[in-house]
Amino acid sequence: MPNDDELADLVASAQAGDQASLDRLLARLQPTVMRRCSKFLPHHADAEEAAQDALLSISTHLHEYAGRGSFLGWVTVIASNAARSTYRSMRRRAEDSHAVVPEGVDPRTTSIIAGTRLDLMESLAALEERHPALAESFVLRDLGDLTYVQVAEITDTPLGTVKARIHQARQFMRDHLGGNS
Repeated sequence: MPNDDELADLVASAQAGDQASLDRLLARLQPTVMRRCSKFLPHHADAEEAAQDALLSISTHLHEYAGRGSFLGWVTVIASNAARSTYRSMRRRAEDSHAVVPEGVDPRTTSIIAGTRLDLMESLAALEERHPALAESFVLRDLGDLTYVQVAEITDTPLGTVKARIHQARQFMRDHLGGNS
């Protein structure tokens, strides 16, 4: 990954319309985006699909990045959303095809959807449904590896509120993954 100054220069040049800078920026972001997507989708092909979607989104929306918060934080949000979207799409395809988990396999941890962390994704979907305010902070901190301060900047939320949301989300996820909900 390039250093902060080099990254800022690439972003500025790419935003100004320099295609070569955009290409270099995307090439340097690719491993980071792939790692982020792999946290949601450990099956390589799934993570790769999500990473490609994220990189496309980064390239088409780069002009929207206004320098508020860190650039890598902004990239993390896009990569996380792309991974979650890829998962939802795969899940719909699996449901449409009436796929069945083979007998003797734990459906909470083994996915018919090409190796995704079904238990994590289902718990995350439940968190989003029941407590939408908690989900974004949790995803950015625990799956996106951003600091609490970065999460507060990205979500435009006071630091104390971010910490409380993440604590509540972790408790929900622990309970849900443990089968207690």
